[in-house]
Amino acid sequence: MKVKSDDALIIVDLQNDFCQGGALPVAGGDAIVPGINGIVPKFAHAVFTRDWHPAMHCSFSPNPTYTDGSWPVHCVEGSNGAMFHPGLHVPASAWIVSKATDPDREAYSGFQGTDLARRLSERRINRLFVCGLATDYCVKSTAIDGVERGFEVLVLEDLCRAVDVPPGSGVAALEQMRQEGARTITSGELE
Repeated sequence: MKVKSDDALIIVDLQNDFCQGGALPVAGGDAIVPGINGIVPKFAHAVFTRDWHPAMHCSFSPNPTYTDGSWPVHCVEGSNGAMFHPGLHVPASAWIVSKATDPDREAYSGFQGTDLARRLSERRINRLFVCGLATDYCVKSTAIDGVERGFEVLVLEDLCRAVDVPPGSGVAALEQMRQEGARTITSGELE
């Protein structure tokens, strides 16, 4: 599949707190960094989303259940946990999209409460390639929101990892994305 000038790569939340040693690690999250670094140069437009929570965010729980609305404190704006994985190459030309900045609202999608849709439209982007963490939360929400906003969305299945709680939620998320109109491919299919 040929990458075109009106394509954008969206790397979702590849942050320290979601990787090994972080507050909310996704199993295998670190393993996708080299693959993502390998494809970023193929794209004229690279978008890096990040959770950028205020210290008193509504999703933080003293006794987290690791489900929607009940997470440990993670990705607090400006903290080391909120920084991108140290091995991730973020080009100077990349767009950084901070999300979940409202203390009273959960936001998994890179489109929710951000100017991402406007910026993509201004640059006449038609097709989005989505990868990152986590398949069953922020990747899924970003991909589905992209479809709903009229973009063609392709999820790079090999460059995503899931929280997978309960077990199977990662596979279910991929199926839901396909049902909503996204396609799943692998990074090896990119030219």
